[in-house]
Amino acid sequence: MVSSGQKRCSVSDRVTVIVVYWNGRKFLSRCLDGLRKQTFRGFSTIVVDNGSTDGSVDFIRRRYPEIVVISLSRNMGFCAGNNAALKHAEGEYVALINNDAVPDPDWLMRLVEALDACPHAGFAASKMLFPGSPAIIDRAGDAYTWAGAGVLRGRGQSAETYSRMAWIFGACAGAAMYRSRMLEDIGWFDEDFFLLYEDVDLSFRAQLKGYGCVYVPDGIVRHMPSSTLRHDSPVSVYYGHRNLEWVYVKNLPAGLIAMTLFPHVVYVMASFFFFLATGRGRAFVKAKKDALKGLGGMLGKRRRIQRERRVDSRTILRLMGNEVLFSRLASRFNNR
Repeated sequence: MVSSGQKRCSVSDRVTVIVVYWNGRKFLSRCLDGLRKQTFRGFSTIVVDNGSTDGSVDFIRRRYPEIVVISLSRNMGFCAGNNAALKHAEGEYVALINNDAVPDPDWLMRLVEALDACPHAGFAASKMLFPGSPAIIDRAGDAYTWAGAGVLRGRGQSAETYSRMAWIFGACAGAAMYRSRMLEDIGWFDEDFFLLYEDVDLSFRAQLKGYGCVYVPDGIVRHMPSSTLRHDSPVSVYYGHRNLEWVYVKNLPAGLIAMTLFPHVVYVMASFFFFLATGRGRAFVKAKKDALKGLGGMLGKRRRIQRERRVDSRTILRLMGNEVLFSRLASRFNNR
């Protein structure tokens, strides 16, 4: 059951901002206050509650009466939550931001300016910084590697790096802006994913249809990573490594699968031994089993995606980066 507030998004607003959360009241006020302080004023906000039990719906309706609230009866995941809001979105652009992210006052303005200046760009990625260490990058968009895995672009590097606009593979849906007409063309989030890798999948589908992603270094948010979903928890391992396979199967052109299959297998095996050594082996194995169970459905989606793609394999290949498997594993062992 879905219930929404009385106020509707205004068709005169150029941007609809969507915030999806689950039991996130302790973070919401900072995020929503940050949206109130935006210098760009032509936007409406939809907040989607995924069946929370922390009283956050009443809190939002009381403190932020200008916001449209969609209250879902249960936790339907990040994908379904955003899709529920997209049904009500109006305007030229849709911006997504996590409830545990605080936007700088010029965040929306910078993303709108970038997409206005780049009509062939379908979406824009923000520079996401750690709130406790604002000189360090959480991510500067998403990358995708030869091994068929997503990478948090710029993670752990100085905020002074990645200071120029660039064409990149994709945007983290925790702070991004999308053209509404692009989303109508490529489709919304794949609800089979539930959460994690859903934005990598959407970015891939966009690139296959010729929509570029522009990284906007002045579009800054302060993001508290893994505040709702703990990094390398059994839940994150399961959804991350199940959905990693579905992105690979759905989106990679056949010629690129042939080129990347060996590094992909190496990546999967190395990840298995890592999670086995760190007590997450069961979640990892279940992820791969369930990825295999869902293979038929993903192959059906693949046929449509590949039939409708508008770019060749070389275009996708140029967007893919080198795998950084060993540095990834080393950093995870160091942070345990």
